[in-house]
Amino acid sequence: MHGEIRGLNEECGVFGVFGHPDAAQLTYYGLHALQHRGQEGAGIVTTDGTKVHAAKGHGLINDVFTQSQLDDLTGHASVGHVRYATAGDGGYENIQPLLFRSQTESMALAHNGNLVNAQGLKSQLEAQGSILQTTSDTEVIAHLIQRAGHINKEEAIAQALTMIKGAYSLAILTEKCMYVAMDPRGIRPLSIGKLGDAYIVSSETCAYDVIGATHVRDVKPGELIIIDEDGMRVKSFSAPIQRTLCSMEYVYFSRPDSNLDGKNVHASRKTMGKNLAKEAYVEADIVTGVPDSSISAAIGYAEASSTPYELGLIKNRYVGRTFIQPSQELREQGVKMKLSAVSGIVEGKRVVMVDDSIVRGTTSRRIVKMLKEAGATEVHVRIASPPLKNPCYYGIDTSTSGELIAANHSIEEMREEIGADSLYFLSTDGLESAIHDGEESMEHGSCQACFTGNYPTEIFPSTIPPYEKE
Repeated sequence: MHGEIRGLNEECGVFGVFGHPDAAQLTYYGLHALQHRGQEGAGIVTTDGTKVHAAKGHGLINDVFTQSQLDDLTGHASVGHVRYATAGDGGYENIQPLLFRSQTESMALAHNGNLVNAQGLKSQLEAQGSILQTTSDTEVIAHLIQRAGHINKEEAIAQALTMIKGAYSLAILTEKCMYVAMDPRGIRPLSIGKLGDAYIVSSETCAYDVIGATHVRDVKPGELIIIDEDGMRVKSFSAPIQRTLCSMEYVYFSRPDSNLDGKNVHASRKTMGKNLAKEAYVEADIVTGVPDSSISAAIGYAEASSTPYELGLIKNRYVGRTFIQPSQELREQGVKMKLSAVSGIVEGKRVVMVDDSIVRGTTSRRIVKMLKEAGATEVHVRIASPPLKNPCYYGIDTSTSGELIAANHSIEEMREEIGADSLYFLSTDGLESAIHDGEESMEHGSCQACFTGNYPTEIFPSTIPPYEKE
């Protein structure tokens, strides 16, 4: 992924194991496969049935865990998490899984998504005497579960889930049991797999291949799945609503070897590229994609337009993440460090540059300039998604329209800003047909709020940053 060089940051990744003696080691490998979903922090919590063990820290998986730490994480069940901070700051206390201990039972929570009514719930909880230890909206879920009182854990979780609004794919681990849940709209992905008799939970199916597990089923919207020593049970805590899985999972976030709603991500991206070629063909000599998430769409565009696909841009995989640089000037320099134009390929050529999205426009401008400096006679930019015009409140780091170039400029103004000879974005119909083959149902829909402004849930005033309301 190249989100770190263009300002579109990943969400989070959830992984869990129940019923395997090497639960921690499997979770470590699973989180490796989900590393693209978050690089700011990682954690693993395990249980042996009586005791809970935990380790977490800032940075990438390899930076956080040592072999001795993994050896100390004993037990047959575990939950793990990689995070990018969307709600809450980057403090150590916010790194998940969040672990809560009580006299009767411990509880670890790993959450992908964002709650749109978290601030209101926090105010209610504090008014009722709760003391919040983090700035993460995930902690709200734990307090709601605990406040359910004497009812059993399964019912307490179901009751809490009816009170929260927004996007959540959730894995909860106690000493004896694992609970898996998805919001009624199914905005974030989550699925169940098997490895022998053990159950596996993962944000993306690509993680199953790493550990040799098989994909069994996707978690459905409004489901609460209970996994314990007796197996797996499924109950619903919400009436069925049409699923609105985040379309940016297909466009950008998920790995190309993952399947979402039964559809391969690489195949969907290729179709986006093909639809883009049908909508916005331009005579050119070569097609190139911006590594990595745009390669599939570029291949599709090349196939549909009968234009040769070439590696006109190369990614340097050994440069550190550039979004940690403190200034915009240094971030822009980081683009040049991370991507290089292949002058021997693009020199004297009319180039179609395919990218998955434009956030601020900074990176697109740098890449167009790079291609022209390498000798490209024309650079035609084709974007395999509609313009990003609206903030996301469900877990993507675009919470204000002020940072979105498409929200404040026309297509022609954007073209001039990035220095392209032409600029075209995929239509919403073109995106939808690529994701669902032109067919929508109660089980298969997508959220396109960042493109259309039509949010699948109510957006509470406290969700919107003060500077966005002005």
